[in-house]
Amino acid sequence: MFSFKGYSSSGTNTHLEHLEDEIINNGAKGGRNAIAFLQSLQKMLTGNVSNRVNVTVKWDGAPAIVCGINPENGKFFVGTKSVFNKTPKINYTSADINRNHPGGVGAKLQVALRELKKLGIRGIVQGDCLFTNEDKKVANIDGQSMITFTPNTITYAMPVASAVGRKIARARMGIVFHTQYTGSKMSELNANYGYVKGIRSGSVWVPSAEYKDASGSASFNRGEVAKFNAQLRMAQGSLSKAGPMLNQFDSRDPNSVGFKLKTYFNSIVRGTQGMGSVKSLVDGFGPYYENFINAEIDARKTAKGKEKFKQAKEENMKFIARNKQALYFAIATYVTLQNCKNIVLQKLAQIQSIGHFLRTDNGYKVTSPEGYVATDKIGNVVKLVDRLEFSRANFTIAKDWVKG
Repeated sequence: MFSFKGYSSSGTNTHLEHLEDEIINNGAKGGRNAIAFLQSLQKMLTGNVSNRVNVTVKWDGAPAIVCGINPENGKFFVGTKSVFNKTPKINYTSADINRNHPGGVGAKLQVALRELKKLGIRGIVQGDCLFTNEDKKVANIDGQSMITFTPNTITYAMPVASAVGRKIARARMGIVFHTQYTGSKMSELNANYGYVKGIRSGSVWVPSAEYKDASGSASFNRGEVAKFNAQLRMAQGSLSKAGPMLNQFDSRDPNSVGFKLKTYFNSIVRGTQGMGSVKSLVDGFGPYYENFINAEIDARKTAKGKEKFKQAKEENMKFIARNKQALYFAIATYVTLQNCKNIVLQKLAQIQSIGHFLRTDNGYKVTSPEGYVATDKIGNVVKLVDRLEFSRANFTIAKDWVKG
């Protein structure tokens, strides 16, 4: 029986934010929320069963697939996140897919339409495609014959002769579900994050996104708790000094300091040298913003077109200069939250039921899962990803599927 264990309700799941980005998205309140998440995760990893946060494994699948019964007409459909577009692309037939999704995604959706209908899905669910038949390969990894698939950046591998390996070999499709939707209209759905249980299908392999530490090995000891809490106190201290400035950020305006601070951090992640010191990050942000806004000015052909960006440059360069100390504490908070998150990730990654690798020119390199999704009791959701490991690889490694 198809059964979904859900943790929270919110709008549609079209994008999840990194935990540390909460200070840019939601100011001081977002920072306090991030710290509360980390405190709850620390309690969970020290055996506190009354913790207020739930964790699911974030599989590195692609493309995202939304499927189920349209509440408005009772028909089974498949689609991508474009089912949530203002003009939705909802596919009930093979012809619908051909019209709405020419290319690589369409081929995946054709398989999904045939196979997912068999699962007896009630309501609407969203998941990430792991493989269809042509994606599965057998590779020799460390002298062992493994069945592998690489939906996006991470290569997943299981021994060919294992029970899971045999299930993968038989399946025509693999998918991991992580979100269920409720509501009477497609345009007014609420998301419940969680995992699926009880799938029995020979043609579809559906691993659970549930995080399980059956052995108790992913646990903090007393010394690790002390170090972790010291880092959290540092984050709380720097957040208190950065809060008034963070509350002025508008992370939706692409010319704003807040928006460009997020893209600045992404540019650092894409590099190869790590985050660097807080001082070097602060010193680098002013020139980064100025280079961005100068390029925007130069790209405009008319004086009227340039004026908007000249005004943004004048205002925002003054803002950066005026708030240099607060910016230092904001970046210090960001880096410290990221450090705390990575400590949690190292613990969570100690429990793996399937091999995770990155393909390199020299073979396969062992890596951790893409990350995890943390959900609290009041519906706040963040993703926990080691951005210097996974995000950099995601920006640079070629993918096996093509958007279309």
